[in-house]
Amino acid sequence: MPAPDSAAAAPGGRTPPPAPAPAPRFAALAHRDFRLYLAAHVLSRAGSQFQAFALSWHVYLLTDSPLALGLIGAAKVAPVLLLALGGGVLADAYDRRRVMLFTQAGLAATSAAMAVLTWSGRASAPALFALIAASGVALAFDNPARAAMVTNLVPRKDLPNALGISVLGWQMASVLGPSVAGLLLARTSLTFLYAADAATFVVMIGAVLAIRSQGRARAADEPRLSGWRSALEGVRFLRGQPVLLAMMGLDFIATFFAGALLLMPIYADKILHVGEKGLGLLMAAPSVGALLAGAWIAATPPIRRQGFVMLAAVAAYGACIAAFGVSTSFTVSLVLLAGSGAADAVSTVVRVVARNLLTPDALRGRMTSINMLFFMGGPQLGELEAGVVAQLTTVPVSVAGGGLLCLAAVAATAALVPQLRRHRIEHAPAEEAVPDAP
Repeated sequence: MPAPDSAAAAPGGRTPPPAPAPAPRFAALAHRDFRLYLAAHVLSRAGSQFQAFALSWHVYLLTDSPLALGLIGAAKVAPVLLLALGGGVLADAYDRRRVMLFTQAGLAATSAAMAVLTWSGRASAPALFALIAASGVALAFDNPARAAMVTNLVPRKDLPNALGISVLGWQMASVLGPSVAGLLLARTSLTFLYAADAATFVVMIGAVLAIRSQGRARAADEPRLSGWRSALEGVRFLRGQPVLLAMMGLDFIATFFAGALLLMPIYADKILHVGEKGLGLLMAAPSVGALLAGAWIAATPPIRRQGFVMLAAVAAYGACIAAFGVSTSFTVSLVLLAGSGAADAVSTVVRVVARNLLTPDALRGRMTSINMLFFMGGPQLGELEAGVVAQLTTVPVSVAGGGLLCLAAVAATAALVPQLRRHRIEHAPAEEAVPDAP
């Protein structure tokens, strides 16, 4: 008897439709505006890493204090916590490209001011903290517009791929930024690093001007957004999304306890004894792991079991940080930091894809601003917490203890929010309201 034909007719005599062809692995790169955005985004992120490296080393040289290092994060996040909701309203009410032009100019100005102060010999810890706070004001409006802008550059069917590639590009820049900054500092100066960061913002401004896609057009029947009622619409939406709320809350708690990147100068100087070049490698190591994880995510189909994967990733992150806290081997420390970065990249992609697929475009800016309170508030306030604990005890106790508390937070979230454990992503529809980029 002949073998059954795999294309046999379905019951009723109808031939079943052919299975859809798999989407290209890097489908988002087919869109011109996304390619422009991505290139400038990666360069700008590298410049920001130059600034972060320079600030941590600069403040450490000026103060020799773990508490002062922790205050860097507090100075940046305080304006974000105050202004983020307003930034989300602007991102939803106006063309996101125009918002970014103003915010990128502000960020360029603060970096240029750091360069001038350092070059003139008038840089002090209070002056640097004031400029950090000023950059936080700009970030409060920039991050919602920038994150929501990606959804306007590709069709919805390519959005998970675009978000994965964006994270991959972010992590590539995060790998190169600190390591290159360490080498440059040994050969140039802090002034050069601050000035290079300012230049990357100018490149981003040029890319935004070249983008053709509209950064969200308000529908004719859509009310104009203004005031606190508009800002709180995102909060009301989030209250009805227990999975998103659990993801954001877990990210905040995990990074609050386990975030200790700004203590790296102390590890480089007094624990691992590797100096400023070693500091560059330590700060780049998490991004090496994140880069590898991001490359894998971007080249594979979207993660379906999002809830389970996020819980596992955050647990791995906490375990790596706890082990790093007590490590006295430079090589082992690099491996553990790379592992923490890989886990964090997986968690980040899961959260970003879930948030963008579950949120209507009219609310994306405000949801991004709310998320910013979590993803910036957690690590930046966590740096302050780590600095305080390190000042009162020791640096290893602060870092290792934070990693263990992160693990406890994962266990509590898994037990208290069963919806998160069961959450899965379904296939996005082939066509949606997000317009294709020209």
